[in-house]
Amino acid sequence: MTKPNQLDALGNKSVMPNHPDKNVLEKVNNPKIGVNYSIRLTCPEFTSICPVTSQPDFAYIIIDYIPNKFIVESKSFKLYLLGYRNHGAFHEDCTITLAEDIVELLSPKWLRIGGYWYPRGGIPIDIFWQTCKQPNDLFIPDHLVPNYRGRG
Repeated sequence: MTKPNQLDALGNKSVMPNHPDKNVLEKVNNPKIGVNYSIRLTCPEFTSICPVTSQPDFAYIIIDYIPNKFIVESKSFKLYLLGYRNHGAFHEDCTITLAEDIVELLSPKWLRIGGYWYPRGGIPIDIFWQTCKQPNDLFIPDHLVPNYRGRG
């Protein structure tokens, strides 16, 4: 993790990582300190590998957070996500680790994650976690990811 505004990824050629590495994540100063607002990171094509079968797993990941002093730099976040493509881990591990790494990097006022995993073997698995109670005084949209309906 770099110091704020000393960015390694942005504007430079990047190598695709072969494993998730939270040290790839970079942060920048929050441009609106003192204003409560929410940021949504939507990752509709997240991929990882099943640690047992080595088959690919796919998820729609949504992270909402209320920044404190910092926000995540988006290119570093994309590179971080790419590190999961060949990483063997269960859905729960991937989802919660993503959230924990962002919390460690940013210390946001609040964060929640929804991991909507596409079914393999007919069973979708959805993982949800948040740091604390959702604030009542701020607009934070619902995820609105439809439930898996199969062929029906």
